[in-house]
Amino acid sequence: MPYEHTSTRRIEFSETDMAGLVHFSNFFKYMETAERDFFEAAGVDLIRTEPGELVGWPRARAECKFSAPLRFGDTIDIHLAVKSVKDRAIDYQFRIFRRNKDGSRTQAGKGHMTTILAKVDESGELQSAELSDDLRKRISEAPAEVLKPPAA
Repeated sequence: MPYEHTSTRRIEFSETDMAGLVHFSNFFKYMETAERDFFEAAGVDLIRTEPGELVGWPRARAECKFSAPLRFGDTIDIHLAVKSVKDRAIDYQFRIFRRNKDGSRTQAGKGHMTTILAKVDESGELQSAELSDDLRKRISEAPAEVLKPPAA
């Protein structure tokens, strides 16, 4: 039962501003990238469409604190940990690290996101839905030691 996942990617030029720094809004995209990769690794569909049905994961909350700049060409690791699994939602914790040339890593940001399992009902309204037992088996909450900040 996975409860954490790390995605790695390079910063693209299009993600930067005139100063050559990653625009803050991209940190949220990085968190969503890690969530997609986590679901894929757990064998779970992030979005499922069936005839007459759409299932997805809208955001109820998202926040990010920035602690170091990211630039074009940097390689980053986006660490996702499942903070809690609720009846209809999942809370994630994220840490974003820049890989340095000397092999060390610098934390560039940390964030939290709450996402709710939702279905579109017959009238076209978005309704929250309970997480299935199968989904709960595929993901679990991270142990407390995983959620602690990394040692400095």
